[in-house]
Amino acid sequence: MIYFDNAATTLHKPQEVIDAVIKAMTSMGNAGRGNTSASMEATHTIFEARENIAKFFNIEDSSNIAFTSNSTEALNTAIKGTLKSGDHVITTMLEHNSVLRPLYEMEKRGVEISFIETDNLGNPLYADINKLIKSNTKAIICTHASNLTGNLVDIKFIGNLCKEKNLLFIVDVSQTAGVFSIDVKKMNIDILCFTGHKSLLGPQGTGGIYVKDGIEITPLKSGGTGILTYEKQQPSKMPTHLEAGTLNGHGIAGLNAGIEFINKTGIDIIRKKEEELMWRFYNGIKNLPNIKIYGDFNTNDRCPIVTINIGEFDSGDVAEELLAQGVSTRAGGHCAPLMHEALGTVNQGAVRFSFSYFNTFEEVDEVIEILKNIISSI
Repeated sequence: MIYFDNAATTLHKPQEVIDAVIKAMTSMGNAGRGNTSASMEATHTIFEARENIAKFFNIEDSSNIAFTSNSTEALNTAIKGTLKSGDHVITTMLEHNSVLRPLYEMEKRGVEISFIETDNLGNPLYADINKLIKSNTKAIICTHASNLTGNLVDIKFIGNLCKEKNLLFIVDVSQTAGVFSIDVKKMNIDILCFTGHKSLLGPQGTGGIYVKDGIEITPLKSGGTGILTYEKQQPSKMPTHLEAGTLNGHGIAGLNAGIEFINKTGIDIIRKKEEELMWRFYNGIKNLPNIKIYGDFNTNDRCPIVTINIGEFDSGDVAEELLAQGVSTRAGGHCAPLMHEALGTVNQGAVRFSFSYFNTFEEVDEVIEILKNIISSI
């Protein structure tokens, strides 16, 4: 199978990640729950992962990072933990449902939402942001890149604006962490939400949230932490403030190995390879008859994603034909309803090809030929 669905989850993991999970499964107990060798092994591994993640995102204090099961949990924590009735929040049309659905839930509780519109290529209209800011605006929340088009969002620009206007800046880096350098200080990010199973090359069930010092956030969950057992409230100190229950230590061990692989290989080298795969594919199909390609390809700064339709054919049918020929893609709505509305693809959906460092140029060339054959046969 040729796997071009890496924006959903990376299938091919470094061997080091697999080995780390296997080792953890045979040696790790419950972190912070006693002084047995198994518990201490888990505590040490999770601490090391927290430290490596802090360095990866230029976070000064690793205790400001709490582990979650994915970016969806992190985003729910950020949105529901910082917004309250009477607040106003600004977001974009590019957002995933992991941002939109928690926001719609908070809207029912009295939070007001405004959306930054896009141009015809799916880029946010940055000039409109100032017009949306009100006296009760609490935060701007946005993705770093569209999971549908691959368009990047200029989070440094928005971060500087948030700093100037004294607004919280909450960023979803699900599609970019592990491919693009992210610096919470330079980008003025107050809350960073990330997942482990995509370009960070870790196992599913891993992710996290960074919360800048001084930001009050209500925990999404409460429960056991291994400390302050007799207190009735969740401990106020990070990271236990946002970490209730047993952590996914085995998965975190794998995530740590994924980050170490990225550091060893070089994030710039990984990005260059993925971009080359994307451009080879794009240039090989852009002039095919009846091909529609979505997103902005007038810039080199974009995620390794190419999303298409063929004429008026349903995206699911196209993806099924590709799958029958051994190509795994993603069709449909991609959990990005507003982006599909903006592109006019609500009914048709779209077929997304997303590339990984572990894909090959031979795979790209083979899929280009498969698409040519599909188009010539319809």
